[in-house]
Amino acid sequence: MYKNFRKSDYFFFIIIFIVNMRLGTHVSITGGKYKALERGKEIGCESIQIFTRSARSWSAKPLEQEEIIKFRKIRKQHSNIWPLMSHNSYLINLATEDKDKLEKSYNAMLDELIKADQLNLDYVNIHPGSKNPEESDIIALKRIAFQINSLLGATNESKVIILLETTSGQGNYLGNKFEHLINIIDHIENKKRIGITFDTCHSYTAGYDFTTFETYNEMWDTFNELIGFNYLKAFHLNDSIGEFKSNIDRHTHIGEGQIGLEAFKYLINDNRFKDLPGILETPKGNDFSDDIKNLNTLKSLKTH
Repeated sequence: MYKNFRKSDYFFFIIIFIVNMRLGTHVSITGGKYKALERGKEIGCESIQIFTRSARSWSAKPLEQEEIIKFRKIRKQHSNIWPLMSHNSYLINLATEDKDKLEKSYNAMLDELIKADQLNLDYVNIHPGSKNPEESDIIALKRIAFQINSLLGATNESKVIILLETTSGQGNYLGNKFEHLINIIDHIENKKRIGITFDTCHSYTAGYDFTTFETYNEMWDTFNELIGFNYLKAFHLNDSIGEFKSNIDRHTHIGEGQIGLEAFKYLINDNRFKDLPGILETPKGNDFSDDIKNLNTLKSLKTH
């Protein structure tokens, strides 16, 4: 009966009834960045993600002191919302060999880190980058690591951690393999300021199956062997329109895509991910109804 029952299976079976990750969503900063905290509180978030600057522009004004003070003040009032993370600009590409774009990417990412530190955020989430298809993965991954080392050195008094997000592998994006991520991490000098965000949609369409009890444990065994849970800091919780191994990056509402509810039930009840943020990046309308719906779906999956 217990012949094929692995230690990881037993571990998961025991811990599923103990604790949960901290659920939240990406929240708008319209009207002021502090508004994101108020909106997060209103819809029942335990953690949130924001943009600190335009996600689709190279230029950005510095934060005004009044804005920084206001955000920190409101954060203290909503201290039960944590950790706080930002998502960097979609334009930033630390893997590019184009010198002009790489310089712009570095400067924009430096600005992201400075703003995150000013707002006292915990994490800045980044996509590792997209490479020239003719260039080897190893060279591009080393370029990413070099840029991150330089960025961390330029902000050496900050405690903000850079999180490398798992990707779907669409186009020439790196980060769709666990091996890519550990390759970057291995070359980072200050390992206290580097970590990983596991995006469910991206990872599923990249070829990591976690939709059954068996494949869930097998995937996390592989992750722990290659990278280590100590580097896993956050989740993006998104169902997927794209099928398994399709490399398609298209998010949909929890339980309405190819991943299904069972996989999310495993994730949010796994004690190994206690207190890690689980951030929704699912489709939104003009109000909070979609976020509330998805948060309620996730909360209904909690087993305790």
